[in-house]
Amino acid sequence: MLLVNARASRGPYPPELRAILSVANARESSAWLSGWAGIRRGPTPLYELPGLATTLGVAQILLKDESVRSDVGSFKALGAPIALVRWIRRVNPAQRIEPHALLAGACEPLLRNFTVISATDGNHGKGLAAAARSIGCRCVIVLHANVSVEREQAIARYGATIIRIDGNYDDSVREASRLAEVNGWHVVSDTSYEGYEHVPRDVMQGYATIAAEIVAAMPASPDSAPPFTHVFLQAGVGGLAAGIVSYFWEIYGEHRPQVVIVEPREADCLYQSAIQGVAAKATGSVDSIMAGLACGETSPLAWRFLVDSADIFMTVNDDDAMRAMRVLAHGNESDVPIVAGESGAAGLAGLDVAMKNPDDARRAGLGRDARVLLINTEGATAPTVYRRLVGEPAEAVLSRQHAFLARQADRAADASQSSPR
Repeated sequence: MLLVNARASRGPYPPELRAILSVANARESSAWLSGWAGIRRGPTPLYELPGLATTLGVAQILLKDESVRSDVGSFKALGAPIALVRWIRRVNPAQRIEPHALLAGACEPLLRNFTVISATDGNHGKGLAAAARSIGCRCVIVLHANVSVEREQAIARYGATIIRIDGNYDDSVREASRLAEVNGWHVVSDTSYEGYEHVPRDVMQGYATIAAEIVAAMPASPDSAPPFTHVFLQAGVGGLAAGIVSYFWEIYGEHRPQVVIVEPREADCLYQSAIQGVAAKATGSVDSIMAGLACGETSPLAWRFLVDSADIFMTVNDDDAMRAMRVLAHGNESDVPIVAGESGAAGLAGLDVAMKNPDDARRAGLGRDARVLLINTEGATAPTVYRRLVGEPAEAVLSRQHAFLARQADRAADASQSSPR
């Protein structure tokens, strides 16, 4: 299903939103993260996929690969550490804590009795646990019934204490809040709710690092238009989408790209929000193989950004996501093979579904002149699930990827040697 957002705006980035999320604060967050041992040095790859663009009938497809951001295996390594750093500094104002020192564990004695807690579908919990281990504080993660044992074990490897509950993601959010109040712990969640916005804002600000790297790699044209016409952003509660869209909106203003929000059909909270005009709940079962997107309630804070900046809302089913995973894994003579998890491939699933329906493509402004940006938000964060859905292990895909990139490097070297000096 595809819905055009009649509320979308093309004006400059509003000052009231800049006071919440800004390019300046995003750059500060990126600078802090640059010194953390938990993420890779330098930007993640931005690949062009010309073969896929030809197949789908668009001018260009670009894919930002967040699967290699860190050992966490997803973009969540950007949000939780920044939120945790900012929260610790906020509750210890007299200590004048330096962010780089904090992430390096220099403040561990101060934080020996400091405990953070969050609910998660997997990736945020892993990012928070990794940050807590580096910083030297205790971490408790609440998991709902549908989170796989494989994802639980991945979080526990970072030293987090795991608490299991019945119910879904939204139930685990409420339980984390209750446990924090009872025990005097600190909630570091990536979704907002009434009375709780500072930490989710900081999480979203960390995600803007992705947008900053894209802008740096692809300068705007002389008329300030971005080098891509559309960006497909998968969404759970909306935090990633808001963090990236806000950055693009401030940089490009009225020239910002068309923004397409993609969700699982059974977890359509943002789609429903677009229909109602307010942060709303999903109408489906909130169960999907796209585990990181299986959220039933829109983040009210994220919705404040998306209500005016998201042009299209659409849903995809699990089969669409599986097909997109396989397409990216396979690659071809001109496209690098990419390991994309169930949620990571959702943006491509949305593009594929839209291009197969001429009316949807027309309403989204998609055609042979469209230049589309995708973001692979996760790799094989559940390796067993990945192997079952794709038909081969992630290691096999990575082996082909390395061979592809080596061939590209050899060709570039040969071309350089043969060119006239």
